[in-house]
Amino acid sequence: MSYYEDRWGVVYVPKAGVSNSLKRWEQIREYLEFRKVKYDMVQPEGEGSIEQITRMLIDSGHQTIVIVGGDKALNDAINAIMFSPREIRQNLTLGIVPNGIGNDFANFWGLEVDNYKKAIHSIIERRTKKIDVGYCSFQDNGTETVRYFLMAVNIGLGAQAIRLSDICKRFGKKNPAYIVAIFSLFKERKQYKMRIKVNSEEINDKIMTICIGNSRGYGMTPSAVPYNGWLDLSVVYRPKFWQTIRGLYMILHNQFLNHEQVRPYRTKQVEILQADGTLTCIDGRTLNHTFPLKVSLEPAVINFIIP
Repeated sequence: MSYYEDRWGVVYVPKAGVSNSLKRWEQIREYLEFRKVKYDMVQPEGEGSIEQITRMLIDSGHQTIVIVGGDKALNDAINAIMFSPREIRQNLTLGIVPNGIGNDFANFWGLEVDNYKKAIHSIIERRTKKIDVGYCSFQDNGTETVRYFLMAVNIGLGAQAIRLSDICKRFGKKNPAYIVAIFSLFKERKQYKMRIKVNSEEINDKIMTICIGNSRGYGMTPSAVPYNGWLDLSVVYRPKFWQTIRGLYMILHNQFLNHEQVRPYRTKQVEILQADGTLTCIDGRTLNHTFPLKVSLEPAVINFIIP
């Protein structure tokens, strides 16, 4: 066994918009030392370096990668792991201590940002489950590119709402500009010309938003789970304003698929051939690409630590 094999490689990503991030790490550090955990911690200088740091920890021989961060940080880590050689990847184990402005994947497993001790205890116990990883393939400035995800791909109004929600959490929910923007977004309920291939069907219509979920997709694919080998697709048509308010309530209560303007699908692959003027988010991060966009998944490919 090498020096690093029994040590956690910890990527600590401070929560955006929080001034006391050092205090948060001190609390986690003290508990790690109390539990006699061997670890090496690296703090990225910015969002763009998370994937690079995760690769560095993997290359140095760490077999347990722990992300102290949110959905975006976890997405970067997944991409670092998935682009590692298969013989290395199959020996890696991924754990998470939620610490982001968005922690939906951690919340799916019952992990909460205020209870870091539970997350650390779970990693120590090392109960693992093989989970699926979704991926998008697309053109980025003429280059064929693949990006992996754990949560969901959102296109249209859903992606815009996620981006605004990110701004909200960074600068406070009482920010007047945010309140005006989010109200205008849902009041307008803009439709986009989309052409989508799913299973044996081709959809060619004006659509408000779609969500392709490997997990519950911020409430828009509430039946999706990252261990059944399937993707869930929700196609959302433009509702009336009062139906929009009810739809938001249904998202919060995992009832979104019952909305009259939602068409749900379960599939292995989705192709978005056209989506004029839309924004695309993958695990909450804006994706720069051109259509067509193909979305599929690799089943049971990551060793993930669960509570």
